[in-house]
Amino acid sequence: MIFTYPALVHNDSDGLWLEFPDLPGCQTCSPSLKEIIIDAEEALECYIEEELEHSGVLPKPSDIKSINVTNDDFTTLIAIEIDLKKSKKSIRKTLTIPYWLNEKATAAGINFSKTLQEALLAKLAY
Repeated sequence: MIFTYPALVHNDSDGLWLEFPDLPGCQTCSPSLKEIIIDAEEALECYIEEELEHSGVLPKPSDIKSINVTNDDFTTLIAIEIDLKKSKKSIRKTLTIPYWLNEKATAAGINFSKTLQEALLAKLAY
């Protein structure tokens, strides 16, 4: 799944530093624009994986046009792809569905766990 968040890049005497206004504490610094984008992708990935693992809740990304920019600062979008199927831990859930639905889904070869995960992700808007 692809996650995209706006970032604010600041210029200072030591180079650049980048922060994600929607993600408290998620920031990085680097001497060059190329490096800061790479570092920002890594910071974003770590932040999202940690949040999903612990709380399962991510803040909605702000509209990039709503971020206030001053001086030589600028905004950009940082996007990363995370394979949510490679979660570090799984849990077993027991659920109930109508008999007829079970029969049809089983006959069609549907993977119940995968289908439930996809439906939950869609419902949670990931």
